[in-house]
Amino acid sequence: MSFAESAPAAVDGYLPPQGRAPRHGFRYWLDSYRAMLRWELTSLRLWLPVEGAIVILSGTGLVLGIGLFVPHLPVRYALYVTTGSAVVTLIVIGLIFSPQLIAQQKLAGTYQYLLSLPGPRSAAVLAWCSVTLMIGIPGACVALLVGMLRYGLTFTISPSIVPAVLLTALTGAMLGYAIGHAINRPMVTVMVSELFIFVAFGFAPVNFPATQMPAWLARLNLWLPFEPMATVVRAGLTTGLVTRVAMSWVVLSAWGLVACAAATAVIRRRP
Repeated sequence: MSFAESAPAAVDGYLPPQGRAPRHGFRYWLDSYRAMLRWELTSLRLWLPVEGAIVILSGTGLVLGIGLFVPHLPVRYALYVTTGSAVVTLIVIGLIFSPQLIAQQKLAGTYQYLLSLPGPRSAAVLAWCSVTLMIGIPGACVALLVGMLRYGLTFTISPSIVPAVLLTALTGAMLGYAIGHAINRPMVTVMVSELFIFVAFGFAPVNFPATQMPAWLARLNLWLPFEPMATVVRAGLTTGLVTRVAMSWVVLSAWGLVACAAATAVIRRRP
């Protein structure tokens, strides 16, 4: 019996037809992905609207809140604040909530059951990444819209914004996924995920230029994932605002590959 025929059978009354293809190949993987996506959406159906609202409010709050400290924010800095807030909404679910969700599953005793479900685990991972995109992209769009209305901004959208958004969200989700599965103690997982809030938003040039940081910290951020995330997204939304875009693509792609490899390694070692 395939994964799509067994594990998700109780999800939303879904019962696939008999005679499904054997447990290999693209058809089987696609069926598994669809089933796990339905599983995620159904199991989190009460939480998703609340978290979606929180993501939208957090992005909007960053855009408007910083404007309260500086009433006449220059256009350059308004662009940094607005695009940085969009980046925050893209990664907050995968990077911060994902480890906490896994920790909660461990405390509730459902973690081992979810790992025991048949089917490619890559399908389960991609299903969760899809959920983070479903929440993050609307929040990012609202943050950009609020910035346009509040500061009178205009954006120059280039085709690179699509891979920039996907790579940023994927890297954040994979980092959070790897941390959640690698740390066995749920309380430690929660503390580590909360630490990312301070690192990403207080010590990384996401909402402000790197030139406002100490030189050593600015150089360090060149090799961490958060500044490259903000740079590639800004490059897809503006013209002439950021530099070292090609380097940021290389660094972020490397972090994405490392995060995916780490998540894969952690998942495979689980029973």
